Amino acid sequence: MLTVIQRVTHANVRVNDISIGEIKQGIVALLAIKQGDSEAEAQQLIDRILSYRIFTDEKDKMNLSLKDIKGGLLLIPQFTLAADTKKGARPSFAPAASPAIAKPLFEFAAHYARQQHGNVAWGEFAADMQVSLCNDGPATFILNTDNHGD
Repeated sequence: MLTVIQRVTHANVRVNDISIGEIKQGIVALLAIKQGDSEAEAQQLIDRILSYRIFTDEKDKMNLSLKDIKGGLLLIPQFTLAADTKKGARPSFAPAASPAIAKPLFEFAAHYARQQHGNVAWGEFAADMQVSLCNDGPATFILNTDNHGD
């Protein structure tokens, strides 16, 4: 399981020109589910996102987590992050989990995040979404459960 997290001042996600989720200060997490990923990995990754210290303290050091600042988390399903881009001029999406597996796993991750943190919104799986955000920093990080050796 792979995520790109971005520290933001605010963000929202729209489907068919209707806002389905928004946050104020917090993290936007683009989440890719790969073949072989599990609920345990989803929990591990969500726990890491919530505790990852990317917000600045009074000394301007990245010392505070999303939980510390009580910020929002906007989860966006994004299978394209799982693409194999090692060769050729077109990405291969073979490493991505099938929608039948990825959708319930994404929904599990979203509900687990809300259970752990509360201030959580998410995008719609397999929808054409428009995500708007204001990067803060920018501060962008890649987190990977990396349990498959890839």
